[in-house]
Amino acid sequence: MLSLMIILLVFCMYITFGISQKDYFDEELLLKPLPSGHVYAYFQFTTLWDVDPQVTSFQHCHLFPRALGEIVGRYNVQELHITLTEGLWRYENWGYPVFDAAPGAELWAWFKEDTQNVDGAWKELTGALSGLLCASLNFIDAANSLSPELTLRPAGVVDNKPVNSSYLRYATLPREIVCTENLTPWKKLLPCDSKDTSCSKMAVELRQTVSLVYDIVIVGAGSQDWSLRKLFGMGLGGACPLATMSNIYIDITSNKTETPFQLVPPAPAVTTSIRGGYETILAVYDVKSLKISSMFNVAVVHTQIPQVFNINSPPVIFANRYIVGYGQERGGIVTKIHINHWKSLNIVYLENIPWFLPVYFHTLKIVANGKEIKPVMKRYIPGKERTRPYYLEVALKLPGRSVTEISIDFDYVFLKWQEYPPDANHGFYIGSAIITALLPVGKNYTGLPQDGSTITSSFNATREGYLVQLRTETLIITLPTPDFSMPYNVICLACTVVALAFGPLHNITTKRLRLKDNESQSGPLLWIKTKISALRGVVQEKVLK
Repeated sequence: MLSLMIILLVFCMYITFGISQKDYFDEELLLKPLPSGHVYAYFQFTTLWDVDPQVTSFQHCHLFPRALGEIVGRYNVQELHITLTEGLWRYENWGYPVFDAAPGAELWAWFKEDTQNVDGAWKELTGALSGLLCASLNFIDAANSLSPELTLRPAGVVDNKPVNSSYLRYATLPREIVCTENLTPWKKLLPCDSKDTSCSKMAVELRQTVSLVYDIVIVGAGSQDWSLRKLFGMGLGGACPLATMSNIYIDITSNKTETPFQLVPPAPAVTTSIRGGYETILAVYDVKSLKISSMFNVAVVHTQIPQVFNINSPPVIFANRYIVGYGQERGGIVTKIHINHWKSLNIVYLENIPWFLPVYFHTLKIVANGKEIKPVMKRYIPGKERTRPYYLEVALKLPGRSVTEISIDFDYVFLKWQEYPPDANHGFYIGSAIITALLPVGKNYTGLPQDGSTITSSFNATREGYLVQLRTETLIITLPTPDFSMPYNVICLACTVVALAFGPLHNITTKRLRLKDNESQSGPLLWIKTKISALRGVVQEKVLK
């Protein structure tokens, strides 16, 4: 059985500094058939601008969105990352995405070193982004934010000096729902939808991405054939006139299997990328060079009906996370990390645990293949009720071919009745844990290199290691919940009793009691008696006569 359709909306913005000759905009689409029969669609829109990122620099923009630029300049932001995601990526079955994202909303930002009040700038930044993207980012505050020291490093170019994590803020909203209200303002940030004025030169990089995973069995009504029109409801209208590069890449590596397919129309070019010892074959469509008179469409047609999908070899590392325990007094969080490589692997494990879930650091256990291992480095800051979350970050060296369990115990606590959401019995969400590793090989890896900006830069980009970040599942816990129906029951009972008692008391105290004469009584019985008496009188008169 195939899983249901999983949609991931990933909105990532990276603001970095470099050297550029001019401003330009690139748009790319990567389509990759997954071994499970799903199709992975990854859109990437990259804007590069050579400009000094000050407030006045964003008053007039050509390709860079002015609304976002003013926010970045006003709140002294050095680097900004936003992801809005619906669903969960299945690493074990699909490998690694180009960019990883946690379910819900995830936001982290690096502020410049001359920022005096980082917490104040962080709060104002989340409020501004909440209005820009129509998301609930304004609920991010100090109670769910932290500053990781190891996991989240700057993605752009930084000075040759130690990185100060006090200028970093990270938070998640795992309950955030993604819908078209978020996609519409996101789309308006693209240059082709922008109506800003132009300026001259523009070292700021903006990368907007959308990732989608389609279940072809559902989308294709039982057929394994798919096309752009089937996936997106319509074809492509052509390239953006402002785009320097507008390419479509289709991964045809799996075309060598027992279920071959063909592309309609055939690809004008095919490129081979060897990365980390693994080969990837891509069909390339240059949309700008195509003469498109109507909507452009690319279809994948199987020459024979696939009976069995490809068996995916598991990636180098993947993880699962779940809750253990019973009752509503104590429990635990367990994360299982699977290593499928013969060599040991260094990882960093990050947990952002809400303040309403007090954990005990002394209960932290790390067991690999039945043997307890000691962390290379530990960072822990206890939480504080309604003020600060629990911060746990651990650096580990995991043995090869192993399954490692990381567990920690917690207590269930009572909250104030005003702190429960409207659907309190649904439970409370715990954000995803982040696992960072440097892979020795490029198996199942599609990410961009650290020094690259476009999908093209990942072709034949062999490196000493491949940085990957995994987001685990979000968790739902049920805290002791008061009976919110009790006030309703009490109100109904009290109102009923008062109503029943008020009626008789009101009648007794307000009405006058007095006797009523019998003669004034009238009714059917009196009328019958009167008629009988009259009839009797008539009969007596006739007898006397």
